[in-house]
Amino acid sequence: MSQQQDQAQSMEQQDSRRRARWVIKIGSALLTNNGAGLDTHLMQRWVDQMVALRAQGIEVVVVSSGAVAEGMRRLGWSQRPDSIHALQAAAAVGQMGLVQAWESRFQVHGLHTAQVLLTHDDLSDRTRYLNGRATLLTLLRLQVVPVVNENDTVVTDEIRFGDNDTLAALVANLVEADRLVILTDQNGLYERDPRKDPEAPLIREAQASDPRLMEVAGGSGGPLGRGGMITKVRAATLAARSGARTTIASGRSPEVLAALAAGEAPGTTLLPDTSPYNARKQWLAGHLQMRGRLTLDAGAVKRLREAGSSLLPVGVTAVQGQFSRGEMVACEDEQGQRVACGLVNYDADEAARLVRRKSSEIQAILGYRNEEELIHRDNMVVF
Repeated sequence: MSQQQDQAQSMEQQDSRRRARWVIKIGSALLTNNGAGLDTHLMQRWVDQMVALRAQGIEVVVVSSGAVAEGMRRLGWSQRPDSIHALQAAAAVGQMGLVQAWESRFQVHGLHTAQVLLTHDDLSDRTRYLNGRATLLTLLRLQVVPVVNENDTVVTDEIRFGDNDTLAALVANLVEADRLVILTDQNGLYERDPRKDPEAPLIREAQASDPRLMEVAGGSGGPLGRGGMITKVRAATLAARSGARTTIASGRSPEVLAALAAGEAPGTTLLPDTSPYNARKQWLAGHLQMRGRLTLDAGAVKRLREAGSSLLPVGVTAVQGQFSRGEMVACEDEQGQRVACGLVNYDADEAARLVRRKSSEIQAILGYRNEEELIHRDNMVVF
């Protein structure tokens, strides 16, 4: 086996034993103390807890709101403007302070952060989906904390209609998080509006798919945020499709992240209907159409079915169809029976050139190498 194949197998083994993974989303009103400016004291408290999570074996991805709100503060605006261009300008100004604040807080512990700006389109386009996933997982392997935000400075739809609760759920899908934590200025989801009924009981736990949750979630958020409790319930539904549980809790509650890691149940936890592995496989199998076919030799079929391996080009004997990187292709045995399907790392012409070739030869054949595998096992459903 080549050195590159050894490295690929080693990375697969590491991923199979990967640590727990949380996506932690923090809202604008909470992060900026209702528009008064970035609450660096609270930020340090959250960072201290995130560092403790990492020490316990939990990888962390931060989805941070606050760029527009911080930009408004810096520009001296008291009201969120209606103009898209004004919002884009506020986001551009505020993003500078937001990134600096997160980096300096983590630097106290000797950790680096990485700014990752995404749009919803980045996670729906198959090629960009694979690129975003590879970048985030690489950052986690490098012990860097990704700080994700929407790319508000150039995208209009996300500012007008989007919300970071949804983005956080899509990131949870992307990195296969075990848990999505949405920190807000509320204690969680109540059975009735607590502003109107102070005696309303807090919902401690429910299924994310429970239709009654949308009825009790209520209206929109405040002047700084774009969502409300209803977007958090929707986010839990999205996160559940890859098997992540969602907890909605108060970010002002002392040691809220530590309590969750200790098995306590602050706030509201919304559960998926199935395991993370099965949920992701169902999502892959049910949401994407086949764009082509790969024929596998008997050895490759055995490795996929018995060892759960990724598909390497050396095990492919033929390529059919026209497909692009990131599209779904079917994998068949030499008798034409479907063995698996998955998101392919190379387009059809490139895959055809790699048939029966070792992963160590990809660079020489194509002039570059995206991945060692034609299809990574995390992006594959085996039948």
